[in-house]
Amino acid sequence: MHRNVGIPDQIARIVVGTALLFLVLVLDGPSRWVGLIGLVPLATGAFGFCPLYAILGLSTCHVSKEA
Repeated sequence: MHRNVGIPDQIARIVVGTALLFLVLVLDGPSRWVGLIGLVPLATGAFGFCPLYAILGLSTCHVSKEA
């Protein structure tokens, strides 16, 4: 797994994931479980790797090419 999520993207994913998870506490009934979708952006932000980005060949991570 190569890192493909940059810092600004990570921050956005963590904020959105946390907000979606908050829906589990706020909403009532079966619709509250929609908030569990927040686990996906939260996990990809925490690990710095997005499987969809890998499939599409995208990366928001800027790595210096000095080696």
